[in-house]
Amino acid sequence: MEHMNEGAAGKTKRRPPVRKTARTDWKEKIMHGIFFMAAFTSILSLLLIVIFIFTNGLPMMFEYGLTDFVFGTTWNRTTFGLLPMITGSILVTLGAVGLGVPIGVMTAVFLAEFCPKRLYAFLKPAVNLMAGIPSIVYGFFALRIIVPQIRGIFGGPGNSMLAAILLLAIMILPTVISLSEAAIRSVPRSYFSGSMALGASHERSIFSVVVPAAKSGIFSSIVLGVGRAIGETMAVVMVAGNQPLMPRGLTEGVRTLTTNIVMEMAYASGQHRDALVATGVVLFVFIMIINTTFLIMKTREAK
Repeated sequence: MEHMNEGAAGKTKRRPPVRKTARTDWKEKIMHGIFFMAAFTSILSLLLIVIFIFTNGLPMMFEYGLTDFVFGTTWNRTTFGLLPMITGSILVTLGAVGLGVPIGVMTAVFLAEFCPKRLYAFLKPAVNLMAGIPSIVYGFFALRIIVPQIRGIFGGPGNSMLAAILLLAIMILPTVISLSEAAIRSVPRSYFSGSMALGASHERSIFSVVVPAAKSGIFSSIVLGVGRAIGETMAVVMVAGNQPLMPRGLTEGVRTLTTNIVMEMAYASGQHRDALVATGVVLFVFIMIINTTFLIMKTREAK
């Protein structure tokens, strides 16, 4: 017995902590410096972008008139009213999010909780592949498939707000699906098991317990989806119609803030170029307001 106790004590005895040598400490300092430089480079890049946009855009906005620039409804080479593009961006983004987010979240729930393994082995790579498709390919797809369908059903040219909404709803799906699925899978399985043990059905356990527990991650996927929708340019240029006019309907053309910049920057000069840079300021502020709003909502829900 004494030998057995000594053996057990020997097995449970912890090894002494490994002492750091001078070489180990030197390597850690090098890696610490590399990580610090990587983080500093990211922050510096963001600061340089902000400085460039604001130093070139704000003077023009105040010189032209902030109210006239933001709330004006006429845009050409000499008159700069940004309200049609602001309204177009808001409507297109809301439409894309309203259509794409429910589909994306439901798809994520299916992949995480209901999908058979064989089907999952096909669907998951397909979703990941969608995330890697270039924007211009999405735009060409919409130009050849979505626009002709809208033209055939509703008439008109087909290049419209509806085409942009449908296209962006498809483009945000990979982001929403992947992040929402990861959030759902991160919920401890004991939540689901406990709900089932209390008599809840499989579906109710998922939608009443698991999904609410994953709402923080799902909310983050929605924020990134909004960012993808409002920041998309090349694909939207191909299908939106791009008239710098106030939106008049789903089947009419629309121009967003990003397409306004990319369409005219190549030949702009002088105050016209400064107005396009100022458009970037408005877009930056707009995105910051959206992210701040979502952050406040997320913080309140966490409390």
